[in-house]
Amino acid sequence: MSIHPTAIVEDGAQLHPSVSVGPYSIIESGAIIGADCRIESCARIYGNTRMGGHNRVCHGVTLGSEPQDLTFTPEKAMPLVIGDHNQFKEGVNISCGVKSEGGTRIGSHNYWMAFSHAGHDCVVGDHNIFANTATLAGHVEVAHHCFVSGQVAVHQFCRIGAYAMIAGVTGVPRDVPPFALADGHRARMLGLNVVGLRRNGFSQAQRSRIKAVYRLLFKSGLPREEALAAAQRDHPGAETDEILAFVRASQRGLISFG
Repeated sequence: MSIHPTAIVEDGAQLHPSVSVGPYSIIESGAIIGADCRIESCARIYGNTRMGGHNRVCHGVTLGSEPQDLTFTPEKAMPLVIGDHNQFKEGVNISCGVKSEGGTRIGSHNYWMAFSHAGHDCVVGDHNIFANTATLAGHVEVAHHCFVSGQVAVHQFCRIGAYAMIAGVTGVPRDVPPFALADGHRARMLGLNVVGLRRNGFSQAQRSRIKAVYRLLFKSGLPREEALAAAQRDHPGAETDEILAFVRASQRGLISFG
């Protein structure tokens, strides 16, 4: 274990022997840090943080900090649980949980650019990218393989479906469905995240199926349930199933199209 002499590792913190801790960082009692994690300078890992292996925590990161919730009191704190192979670049802030038993949960292989933020009780999957100052309010759910661009603000309780891309300086007030490309002062769906789908190996047939389903949902003029039934009947496939499940589970409604 390599711990800089200016770092503070409180009694009760559990660090794997392979962990390194840089200058002036603080790891509180109760924190659990897995194998081969790198905690760089001036980071603070709060005591309710549970981190897997091979994570990089850069300068000035705060993980498991007190949530920005006026009802919060310390006895309400729930954990921040982090998977493996994540990178948290300079100034990233992720809050602990407060209102859900599972707390705030971050999966694996996510890349958080400088000053991005996830609020309390967010649930983030795997292989997502959050560009500089991307902001998730409390209780936001992000699936996997999403790209959230710089200065995006996602409203609390919204969901971002798998393989979606949100353009920079976009406010997201409702759910962004899977595979979508969203943009606008208030996010609108402009089409498919074609570049992301190609990069992740989606075939032309799969992309055409997704496009046909969204054309039915947004352009056919059919009532929602009739459009969902037509999509299931006319365009069966895994991508269709994912879209329909996402739509049916939506509580805030979907962003508009066009």
